[in-house]
Amino acid sequence: MAESKFHGMISREEADQLLSQAEGSYLIRESQRQPGTYTLALRFGNQTRNFRLYHDGKHFVGEKRFESIHDLVTDGLITLYIETKAAEYIAKMTINPIYEHVGYTTLNQEPTLKKHLPHSQEEPDGPTPAKDDHNTEERLTSLVRRATLRESDLAPKYEKVHNFKVHTFRGPHWCEYCANFMWGLIAQGVKCADCGLNVHKQCSKVVPNDCQPDLRHVKKVYSCDLTTLVKAHNTKRPMVVDMCIQEIEARGLQSEGLYRISGFSELIEDVKLAFDRDGEKADISSNAYEDINIITGALKLYFRELPIPLITYDAYPRFIEAAKITDPEKRLEALHEALKLLPPAHCETLRYLMGHLKRVTQYEKENLMTSENLGIVFGPTLMRAPELDAMTALNDIRYQRLVVESLITNEDVLF
Repeated sequence: MAESKFHGMISREEADQLLSQAEGSYLIRESQRQPGTYTLALRFGNQTRNFRLYHDGKHFVGEKRFESIHDLVTDGLITLYIETKAAEYIAKMTINPIYEHVGYTTLNQEPTLKKHLPHSQEEPDGPTPAKDDHNTEERLTSLVRRATLRESDLAPKYEKVHNFKVHTFRGPHWCEYCANFMWGLIAQGVKCADCGLNVHKQCSKVVPNDCQPDLRHVKKVYSCDLTTLVKAHNTKRPMVVDMCIQEIEARGLQSEGLYRISGFSELIEDVKLAFDRDGEKADISSNAYEDINIITGALKLYFRELPIPLITYDAYPRFIEAAKITDPEKRLEALHEALKLLPPAHCETLRYLMGHLKRVTQYEKENLMTSENLGIVFGPTLMRAPELDAMTALNDIRYQRLVVESLITNEDVLF
């Protein structure tokens, strides 16, 4: 189809003449001004529209990529028609969204809806529920199912932005924000990779930061965004941090060179795989891993593999600036201000970790690990320079050490 529509090097005027007979007709021409570049000429609304055409294995004029020119044109005509005929309606789509009426907040305040979701897998004491109730649950949209999930009173309600990715929906699909149809052949909207929310790209810009990650979408522990992980598991801190620290404190505080001595890398990788596979059911006891350095190595690896470091890229400069202050009181004040820049889940995890490292230093006669030694180990583990040149990043290492050392020493004051 693409070859039959290619008309070689012709002018805009010639293309316009060829297409003037039929609405929706199109052709491809080579540019006379820039040989080797191609233009898609498309007839729509009684005028010829010209688009620069690209090819990287697939055909595209914008961000959507198509196997054939015919599919590209079909999608383009659908989009042009809807955006032309329904422009006013599209502009108003986000003004009174259905999301505000059946979204997370409203449904969490409706205890009656909780009956649709069983609280446990155990057999009920009373009679078996009628089939109609089961069908009602089946009919609930994914949004309603997520909204009615019961949250633990102990877990803080951390705010989290949705992790939207462009998505191609098979068959007719409606936006879960505005309840309007998603149009086009491919990439009709976006889907949150963490909670599964499906919305128009336009609507994604106004969706609140209320992502409730679902374990069906969040399938790993390591290399997962920290806030995403704690919300998915409904905990204050990543379970890997809690479990490793509890294990280390139970049997390793007096171990010489704790955190400095490395365990066998293949066994550390084994612990990582256990957490990714089994979550909080992972066995990291002395029966499974006798060497405590395997557990410390797994904990350090968790922090190293965070996509956003524990001390985030946004907060990084403020922590480094604080470390450069020589006056102890002013440095402490600057660190206190820098901590406010961390997302709540990051700050809570850092608080818990620093409390643990402070307890490690209380056994420094046995383990030989001072706050300075721990700062050397954890500085680059918890902090990564945001795209700095190699020389600046190298100079920052000593300040990273000072940051962690100060956080450990003043843990009781700062947190």
